[in-house]
Amino acid sequence: MSDASARHSRRKFLMATVSTAAVPVMARTLSAEAAPAARSAADPRAPIGYKLKINGQERQLALDARTTLLDALRERLGLTGAKKGCDHGQCGACTVLVDGRRVLSCLTLAASVQGRSITTIEGLAMNGELHPMQQAFVDHDAFQCGYCTPGQIMSAVACVHEGHAGSDAAIREYMSGNLCRCGAYPNIVAAVDAARSTMVKG
Repeated sequence: MSDASARHSRRKFLMATVSTAAVPVMARTLSAEAAPAARSAADPRAPIGYKLKINGQERQLALDARTTLLDALRERLGLTGAKKGCDHGQCGACTVLVDGRRVLSCLTLAASVQGRSITTIEGLAMNGELHPMQQAFVDHDAFQCGYCTPGQIMSAVACVHEGHAGSDAAIREYMSGNLCRCGAYPNIVAAVDAARSTMVKG
């Protein structure tokens, strides 16, 4: 083989080697450049449009997909009746009704209740008149500081509708998820019992 042929073959070999080695490097570079765009497209913080039916009104909101129902109500809609207590679902201060059933709004994603009927303490009174449970809490002095009261009332309404308010023992059992640091439990039980009679008759 002549010297010219040897140099030509060696040049071809080196070019092929360099090209082969460059492919993975270029692929990694392109992937690195594409990664931020992919992350951006899947970013859970990017607002998404949701429709929530709250107290009979449909509300449109652009929310982070991780937003809890409690934060949507308080921070975005100004419905501050539901309270942020423990933020771990242990105190019941954030209780609202979803399709008539009590839920802890601090543990419920707003996205999960689209198309369902949400009722907060602000939606209980009708035509300027207190709901029987609200009136019973007033009549029986079933609150002191009042912080837990909205959650207590919402849970009490559900307790009656669920058929768990037939006795003081049942009321205590099925209201046990709502804590009152002031210790107004005897008056709360009396209020639930009094409202049950009115709600059942109604």
